[in-house]
Amino acid sequence: MAVQSECVTIFTIEMSDTEYPFNTMDVAALLAYFGTSRASMLDAIQQLVFMETPSRDKARLDALTLVIAKRLSEAGATVQRIPQHERGDHLRVTFSHGVEHAAPVLILCHCDTVWPVGSLATHPFRIEDGKAYGPGIFDMKSSLVLVEYALRAVRDLDLNLPRPITILVTSDEEIGSGASRALIETEARRAAHVLVLESPLPGGVLKTERKGIGTFTVETIGRAAHAGVDPDKGVNAIEEMAHQVLAVHSLANRNAGTTVSAGVIEGGTASNVIPANCKTTIDVRAWTQAEADRVSAAMAALQPRLAGAQVRVEGGWNRPPLERSATANLFQRVRAAGALLGLDLQEGATGGGSDGNFTGALGVPTLDGLGVPGDGAHADHEHILVDAIPERAALLVASLVTI
Repeated sequence: MAVQSECVTIFTIEMSDTEYPFNTMDVAALLAYFGTSRASMLDAIQQLVFMETPSRDKARLDALTLVIAKRLSEAGATVQRIPQHERGDHLRVTFSHGVEHAAPVLILCHCDTVWPVGSLATHPFRIEDGKAYGPGIFDMKSSLVLVEYALRAVRDLDLNLPRPITILVTSDEEIGSGASRALIETEARRAAHVLVLESPLPGGVLKTERKGIGTFTVETIGRAAHAGVDPDKGVNAIEEMAHQVLAVHSLANRNAGTTVSAGVIEGGTASNVIPANCKTTIDVRAWTQAEADRVSAAMAALQPRLAGAQVRVEGGWNRPPLERSATANLFQRVRAAGALLGLDLQEGATGGGSDGNFTGALGVPTLDGLGVPGDGAHADHEHILVDAIPERAALLVASLVTI
């Protein structure tokens, strides 16, 4: 709603029993701040893109987090380094700007990318037609700069925060967050809500639904025999696997959006030997926890079809679904904050997962896709829209100040 006071429009965003003001003078100052900061933000993004950080390269990841830690410290934050034995170290960052006694907002970022070392030689950082290209720029090194400059804006413009800020910069999101999930869930349980700085959908659309991701391994065990001399003494594990793959694929439910795919299969030793072993890896994705549970139960209940064969199933759900029940209310609040800046934010869904899947599954209000608009995550044309950098930074600050 809006209240007129001395020719300055005061906007308020309703949240529970509290309303936090954000006036048009602040909006003008905020937009001007990021308008003048765009060049330095782009320089910072270029610096981070130049530091290649594949998920399993601890040395390179640690070098990048040293740079990020220094930059965030200079922005006024307190940075704690969380050492990891095999993965890159994580950062836990706190920023209060005078407010101490409220539950914090948690901001999730990651510094690893899918790009191998040497990708800059074939995919150099460049700016063409208003787009900045580079490996990992969209997913999600530009987001690390958004967070830094959001803190700088709060400090430099002396904006009032309704709650302190906790930021996690993790190093293994692209490979499943095995070394960071416990940290993420611990911080989420302390938080009022979670903002995920993953890349948005095309057009800057925020993500209010993500599929859960499961990976299962099905192994069939038969009995080896000579394929020409004693075929009846063998039990063909590949034949058994053929039955199991069909059974597993029948678990898909297109109406519910549940997909099941046997993506890798291997078995046998030679063409003249009845194969004793076969193994396949299954990718499963579902919009809801109910569907995830249904598939899990069915996978656990798989039974052999051939006499003498065995079936073993391992694995499970790496990320639970991010359901709209965890995102809808927070989306509306961020959408209202965006409206103060003249943005008409929309929501959408994606089949990929993020660390927001973990926090949403805990029941903590979560919103994803708050990074810089662009396209081509993990692809040759990965890029961000240069003109969108200031408005996305302003959106993050508006969300922090009004919610």
